[in-house]
Amino acid sequence: MSPLRTVYLALAAWGAVHPMYYFIAWFRENGFDIMGMVDAWHANAAASGLVWDLTIAAITLTVWILAEVAVRRNWGALIAIPATFCIGVSCGLPLYLFLRTAPVK
Repeated sequence: MSPLRTVYLALAAWGAVHPMYYFIAWFRENGFDIMGMVDAWHANAAASGLVWDLTIAAITLTVWILAEVAVRRNWGALIAIPATFCIGVSCGLPLYLFLRTAPVK
């Protein structure tokens, strides 16, 4: 595996684990209250701006993945879409780059 692919994979793992630490801490403190978490994401203008920034980035990444998968026929790369929306852009983007840079067969 190339050094760049290794970096992408490490960033995907970090992007999955590190944010989850904070989500789990929030759930421990507040219970499993999804709507409460969404409300917390909009606690102030700065937080709302960050949520919208990440939402737009996630949608853009999804469009890019779908467009490239349609051309490259790399169906396995579609796993980056649920990773993006279920875990976060910090996992989905480097995961997609890892999958995208796999050697062509």
